[in-house]
Amino acid sequence: MKNFFIKKLMKSRMKDVPDEQIDAALGIFEKNPELFKKIAEEIKKEVEGGKDQMTASMEVMGRYQEELKNLNN
Repeated sequence: MKNFFIKKLMKSRMKDVPDEQIDAALGIFEKNPELFKKIAEEIKKEVEGGKDQMTASMEVMGRYQEELKNLNN
C-alpha cells in the first residue's frame, strides 16, 4: 500500500520516466531505506552549508558509490 502512494507521487513528478524505471528505483530504495535516509540528511547538511543541490548530491552520492552499486546487484 505504501509503495502505491510513493509510486503515484514519483509518477506525478517524473512524467517522462517509464513505470519500469520507477519500479526499479523503488526496489533499490526498499533494499536499504536507511542508506537513502542517511544520504538525504548529508545532502541537506551540505546544502545548508552553502553548496548548491547538484554539487552536494554528487559529492554525497560519490561517498556512497560502492554501497549504491551493491544495491543494484
